[in-house]
Amino acid sequence: MNNYVIYLVPAFGIIGLLVMAYKSAWVGKQDAGDDNMRQLAGHIADGAMAFLKAEWKVLSIFVVITAILLAYSGTIHEVNGRQIHSHWLIAVAFIIGAVFSATAGYIGMKVATKANVRTTQAARTSLKQALKVSFTGGTVMGLGVASLAVFGLGGLFIVFLAMFSGLGANQIKTAIEVLTGFSLGAESIALFSRVGGGIYTKAADVGADLVGKVEAGIPEDDVRNPATIADNVGDNVGDVAGMGADLFGSYVATILATMVLGQEIVVRDAMGGMSPILLPMVICGLGLIFSIVGTFFVRISDEKSSVQNALNLGNWSSIILTVIASYFVVMWMLPEGTITLRSNSFDRMDVFSAIVVGTVVGAIMSYVTEYYTAMGKKPVNSIVQQSSTGHATNIIGGLSVGMKSTVIPVLTLAGGIIVSYYFAGLYGVAIAAAGMMSTTAMQLAIDAFGPIADNAGGIAEMSQLPAEVRERTDILDAVGNTTAATGKGFAIASAALTALALFAAFVGIAGIDRIDIYKANVLAGLFVGGMIPFIFSALAIQAVGRAAMDMVQEVRRQFREIPGIMEYKATPEYEKCVEISTKASIREMLMPGAIALITPVIVGFTFGPEVLGGLLAGVTVSGVLMGMFQNNAGGAWDNAKKSFEKGVEINGEMFYKKSEPHKASVTGDTVGDPFKDTSGPSMNILIKLMSIVSLIIAPYIYGIGQ
Repeated sequence: MNNYVIYLVPAFGIIGLLVMAYKSAWVGKQDAGDDNMRQLAGHIADGAMAFLKAEWKVLSIFVVITAILLAYSGTIHEVNGRQIHSHWLIAVAFIIGAVFSATAGYIGMKVATKANVRTTQAARTSLKQALKVSFTGGTVMGLGVASLAVFGLGGLFIVFLAMFSGLGANQIKTAIEVLTGFSLGAESIALFSRVGGGIYTKAADVGADLVGKVEAGIPEDDVRNPATIADNVGDNVGDVAGMGADLFGSYVATILATMVLGQEIVVRDAMGGMSPILLPMVICGLGLIFSIVGTFFVRISDEKSSVQNALNLGNWSSIILTVIASYFVVMWMLPEGTITLRSNSFDRMDVFSAIVVGTVVGAIMSYVTEYYTAMGKKPVNSIVQQSSTGHATNIIGGLSVGMKSTVIPVLTLAGGIIVSYYFAGLYGVAIAAAGMMSTTAMQLAIDAFGPIADNAGGIAEMSQLPAEVRERTDILDAVGNTTAATGKGFAIASAALTALALFAAFVGIAGIDRIDIYKANVLAGLFVGGMIPFIFSALAIQAVGRAAMDMVQEVRRQFREIPGIMEYKATPEYEKCVEISTKASIREMLMPGAIALITPVIVGFTFGPEVLGGLLAGVTVSGVLMGMFQNNAGGAWDNAKKSFEKGVEINGEMFYKKSEPHKASVTGDTVGDPFKDTSGPSMNILIKLMSIVSLIIAPYIYGIGQ
């Protein structure tokens, strides 16, 4: 019966897609409000689709060129008297991975632009209904990403195993080699979607804040602000479509890394020795099913109920159920006795222990991130207090909070790596990452509901609905800011563990047994790798700055040249601001993406695998730290600003919107915007993408530089 386990994986994906379709249809049936609300939501949806179409035109050229290059080089396998060029199949897998990644982002964005206005309408009745609509919209996103990943990986693996059935002992190895193309396609699109979407959303956000709130003194989502539609579009293309493609790539890379190491384990079982390879896919498939179960726990009873507690209950229920199920799956799939990978020996209980370690690491990372970014906690309150003495001290406070926030997560990651390695060697590290990522569907559902709530608040403001509607959407939005930050911390943690697993796989395939930093060229590679996240971040932040300057000039022009805007007598030219963000994001995303893709190829073919290994080590360490710092600093700045919108006490005096401390907090939030939504969350993709590119070229750089 175990021979049929492989077919469970795509079956899990199909179940997830069916539930996703049902929930998407439910969202579509909800009341979308009056004609004005529908019109505003239509502008946002049209702007989001215009961006995606423009981005897809550029990325389709990239995908075609890269697929041709992948297909051109490679090896020919003799299978049952036929010659099969494996890199043609890698190219096909690359295209499928790219299409699935883009589709995951599209699904999330499509439902988010439906759910936003319906959440606004629901908020006119109760917070309970507003949470139900916004979280269901986020659930569609989470299920779409995880289901496509599980279905794509499982389905392609079955197809490739069948195609290479005549290779005998090399069948599984070659099938997994070809499957790396799927991961490369997913991560490539994720990088461009994340960077491009991040530039778009933050250019609009910064422009809207600086001119609208600071200069004109009007609310954040006031209909008079020409950049407000672009700002709300940006929430979808950056925080929904970008995040969806991001976690799709992370999910696939994590499973693939475990499969690559699993193929080195020799076991006698009823699955032809494939149980260590299939295990991460089955665990992630179960995580998808239990994420669906967990969504039923996310509910509140009245206006006083804690939205954060409801989300935590859903999250923890899915995690605990997945861990319990993982025990029985590990005991069932892996054989009794000693399992060996390279120099490490372990048994199936050790593998389960590593999965538990990964889950604990993910939970601690999420908790610490929540502590450093949530309203009412000491770190955010410290930034609030420092806002009372001006803009500069607010910036200093946010930077220090971001830097301090790296300490506990890095120690947690280090401990997790050591303990999971102790239990099951490198396979333990990889399966720990898979355990952490297994409930990605729930993590992303919690993450994606935030931008939907943010959009809902914007529509409420622009539609001039009663104050209690905006109060309800603001409650959801504030929680969404925290969950977005914890989601990014979760992604960075998984990236660190996955990168180590990919690194180990690279070392094995490249034919080297160690990375010797006593060698000058390897040490040089380490330093260059450490530098790359800095230049990558600089380019992303600089791109936001340039696009924001264009946005500011355009908003000022409209306020100056179109009489009657401030008196509600004239309609701003929203489409001009949407166009600025779209063009800037497409133009500026190319250089950071090129750095991630080309650098490993140049270093690998020039200096060899050992120097490339040093480069990857530098990128991983530096990128993880940069990602944590930027994500948490940005999240803390954002919620410090939102604290003033509720009212805060500083030295016995209450301060609210439009006060001088609030203006200082707006500056901090503006600085933190590209940190938390552009460069910071791109770090985990940068790390994994460079590792995957290195893994693909590893067989062809063997012996260079020796």
